[in-house]
Amino acid sequence: MAKQVYPVEEWIEEATVDELQQAMESGKRTAAELVLAYMARIAAYDKQGPALNAVLELNPDALAIAEALDAERRSQGPRGPLHGVPVLLKDNIDTADKMHTSAGSLALEGHYAASDAFLVKRLREAGAVILGKANMTEWANYMTQGMPGGYSSRGGQVLNAYGPKFGAGGSSTGSGVAVAANLCTLAVGTETSGSILSPAASSSVVGIKPTLGLISRSGIVPLAHSQDTAGPLARTVADAALLLGAMAGTDPADPITGASLGQVPADYRQFLEKDGLQGARIGIPRAVYHDKLGEEERRAFEAHIAALRLAGADVVDPADIPSAQELASFNSSVFRYEFKADVNAYLSKLAPHLPVHSLREVIAFNAKHFEKTLKYGQITLMRAEETSGTLTEAEYMRDRLKDLRLSRAEGIDAVMARHRLDALLFPGTAGAAIAAKAGYPSIAVPGGYAADGRPLGVTFTGQAYSEHVLIRLAYAFEQLGPQRRKPVWPK
Repeated sequence: MAKQVYPVEEWIEEATVDELQQAMESGKRTAAELVLAYMARIAAYDKQGPALNAVLELNPDALAIAEALDAERRSQGPRGPLHGVPVLLKDNIDTADKMHTSAGSLALEGHYAASDAFLVKRLREAGAVILGKANMTEWANYMTQGMPGGYSSRGGQVLNAYGPKFGAGGSSTGSGVAVAANLCTLAVGTETSGSILSPAASSSVVGIKPTLGLISRSGIVPLAHSQDTAGPLARTVADAALLLGAMAGTDPADPITGASLGQVPADYRQFLEKDGLQGARIGIPRAVYHDKLGEEERRAFEAHIAALRLAGADVVDPADIPSAQELASFNSSVFRYEFKADVNAYLSKLAPHLPVHSLREVIAFNAKHFEKTLKYGQITLMRAEETSGTLTEAEYMRDRLKDLRLSRAEGIDAVMARHRLDALLFPGTAGAAIAAKAGYPSIAVPGGYAADGRPLGVTFTGQAYSEHVLIRLAYAFEQLGPQRRKPVWPK
């Protein structure tokens, strides 16, 4: 049987939120047309053609929601800049609708959340259209060893939009690929250690890993509470900044968000400064990555450093992180202990008819259905199950304290204070782990392409609640030249 050819309208490609709002305000386009246009692209490119497999589930009500928002715009005007804009969510974010929340696991394929995650409530209130759920690395890549980024037993393998031979990063793989391939306007991912930054760099899009506590963790399938956060993925810094601000806010159900009081501006887009690099002090922590770059990556990164200087930045090179060597050799046990405690708390609240309500039951379910669920095994889940789940182990407490000491006081805080820095700059995601342990923000932005077309990226990292600074620097960096190009597939 011949494959169906879907009409794909090019007007949606690379469209920014501002451009979509202008089109809707002028009456040229509607939110319903945006949903239909993205559905056509998903049909043509995610399920056929390059078969990216980034979208796990479509919201059955997306078109109806968009039509209602169009009617609201006509009668009352738009709620704000996200009114009618389609957004994809990673499949570990709860939505109280007709979509599942499974974290990519077949053990949760029948799970419908009882309520929206706090960030989803915020997006709905802002007028965003929740378009669907994005595929991801199963259990946020805390299931086993050797599992490729973007693989889940429920959704299969996500492919890089720039070519299947390139890794697509993880664990917010589907979110990154969907944005890169113009299957949505914006997407939300989650990160515990590199899971937003990695797919952003791999897919030539912008990803923001915010300060721990800026965005509520409630209603998100957890990995480790000490590092878990949601964050935006977009094709431009401006759009990522908009989505970040829409999701941020204090949530009584997540006490860590209380620390963000007074730290969240009304709109992060006010920090989009074309000349934002002028006078900025940016450190280059060479000891973190000096022996990890290929020749192409090294040349590209050196060119970016030179461009920063030409743009007026005061580059401190090197600006080494004092604890870099010790951190690299330290195998922390924090995830192993926190995963069981956190995931058991989440699973215990699931509907009684579901087959799993604890980590132990997930492991048993996988073993029973091993032909479908254990393509790569589940050794990491099994090791987590061996812990008490109470966080009372001395090893856990020692390692948690050591993580904080090495990443903060003897890590990022130390190097930034010594050199009076505004930010650190890393090639790719070389600094993702240290920022994650510290709970500090990072923003990954496109940084060109290797000779074979593989996307390259750079990451700006700062101290707690310095998102406004990182956005200013990343936006100015984005203006230095055309760093991103859309993926192209044979017609």
